[in-house]
Amino acid sequence: MIRPDLADLPAYVPGARNELAVKLSSNELAEGPLPAVEEAMVRAVAGINRYPDMGALGIRRALATHLGVAVEQVAVGTGSSALCQQLVVLATQPRDEVVFPWRSFEAYPIFTRVAGATPVPVALTSEHGLDLPAMAAAVTERTKLIFVCNPNNPTGTTITTGEFAEFMHEVPPGVLVALDEAYFEYNRAADTPVATEEILKYPNVVGLRTFSKAYGLAGARIGYAFGPEPIIEALNKVAVPFSVSSIAQVAATASLAAGEELRRRVDGTVAQRELVAERLAAYGVPASQANFIWIPAERVDEAPAALAERIAAEGVLVRAFPEGIRVTVTNEAESAAFLAAWEAVSAGAR
Repeated sequence: MIRPDLADLPAYVPGARNELAVKLSSNELAEGPLPAVEEAMVRAVAGINRYPDMGALGIRRALATHLGVAVEQVAVGTGSSALCQQLVVLATQPRDEVVFPWRSFEAYPIFTRVAGATPVPVALTSEHGLDLPAMAAAVTERTKLIFVCNPNNPTGTTITTGEFAEFMHEVPPGVLVALDEAYFEYNRAADTPVATEEILKYPNVVGLRTFSKAYGLAGARIGYAFGPEPIIEALNKVAVPFSVSSIAQVAATASLAAGEELRRRVDGTVAQRELVAERLAAYGVPASQANFIWIPAERVDEAPAALAERIAAEGVLVRAFPEGIRVTVTNEAESAAFLAAWEAVSAGAR
């Protein structure tokens, strides 16, 4: 009764949980929603007996104003991850190919295989950034979709506007390009593509963002896509009906109205990111434009998984990959806890 190919499909691995530890393994916000957002969510609970607006018109209108696009150019989903999967579904059929950087968001290959398409991972550069020329070279007549994660998860690196322009020059116009900006609010790079601008240049580009990170709504599950109207229309066709809850829609709308509070919170995280990166500079941490930093495996003396276990023993959870360790950066207290744990583990290694 079950597709035989699912036996080899890797499961998505969430960040480790331990209620007694400082959790820096899932790129979450340490604080809850902004006060005005929480109040709006509480009020929305009274109507939870009713189905949500399936068209999510209120939040889509708010997002359209926020982004400077038409409401028909905006779709919402249960986090930007759901929208990634919807893009794979709308773009591919069995034997088609999806190109993406690797390592990057680990759901890209999973969503691709669930749709019956073929994942085409392209290795990062030696500086832990996206290798856009190699990604363009990986495109074949079967390529239907390319994911460009900027800033990249888990390395935090960004691409330049010129690099993206050269890349798009090589990509056939019939190939859909998803510019995944899940960490957009933390990006302080002076020269990097921005999806709201790129969708005006290319009819095959769609942007992806989320309320799960900077807005502190990871548990509410709401993200958004924006781009050419035909792509957004197709995205909505393959969405699960009523998937974005009424509480999530209200929370996202209220979050957009609290822009100044959000900026202050994000600025605090960015300051902590720079502090942690500076303290770990000797370990080859690349410049990050997200709410995490990356410690490459080749710059530590043991396997990332073993190192993460020793850090966990000090009361801090981080995320280990074969290629390195990702550490979420939140606030001053949690950064201090991580740095103390890192110092203890480093001292033990010496």
